[in-house]
Amino acid sequence: MKKNGNGLISIIIPCFNEERTIERIIRRVHQTKYKKEIIAINDGSTDRSGEILENLKEKIPDLKVISHPKNMGKGAAIRTALEHVNGDIVIIQDADLEYDPVNYPKLLSPILEGKADVVYGSRFVGSEAHRVLFFWHYMGNRILTLLSNMMTNLNLTDMETGYKVFRAEVLKRIKIEQNRFGFEPEITAKVSKLKARVYEVGISYYGRNYSEGKKITWKDGLLALWYILKYRVKKL
Repeated sequence: MKKNGNGLISIIIPCFNEERTIERIIRRVHQTKYKKEIIAINDGSTDRSGEILENLKEKIPDLKVISHPKNMGKGAAIRTALEHVNGDIVIIQDADLEYDPVNYPKLLSPILEGKADVVYGSRFVGSEAHRVLFFWHYMGNRILTLLSNMMTNLNLTDMETGYKVFRAEVLKRIKIEQNRFGFEPEITAKVSKLKARVYEVGISYYGRNYSEGKKITWKDGLLALWYILKYRVKKL
């Protein structure tokens, strides 16, 4: 991080229909011991997520709430949030409880030490706790990561991870085109083309099943394959 930076960490939380978890995750983020701003995007939720966020805004001074009138997707939410980012570092935080802010020190360390521009939190390395769930989801993630690595010449273990951390000036150089889960392969390809210093750290992971609100399906996997190929050839 630049020595003349403000030391502020911006935490972006896209939220679509997460009324069961949104308050708990924001409170967990708020409790982390960093100078921070929390930017929650209510992405056209049709449940009580928007109401909960507005109530939280009155209680948590570092929380900003921005609303999309209709659901546009994770990539679009991040794109909107970037217009309001004031920090030196940006953390992408999912609104469910699959990714725990207890991992922030590990995720931030390579950037704070001046070694990295981008850090990915891998669900597949390290000794942290991981909930055991779907074999084919695991295989799909590994295949997509392998194909992404072949196209980008990176050696990631978890391209699709929900924990991605950036120096803000690096992320703001990237034009995010994909509105939905295509954000993950797109941002990986573009980070690679910027020749950014990419690190990976092992994280804990508490995955959800579909009855608990998991949203990614095999169709998203097929689209991710297309985006991996698309952004291999497309210029920044």
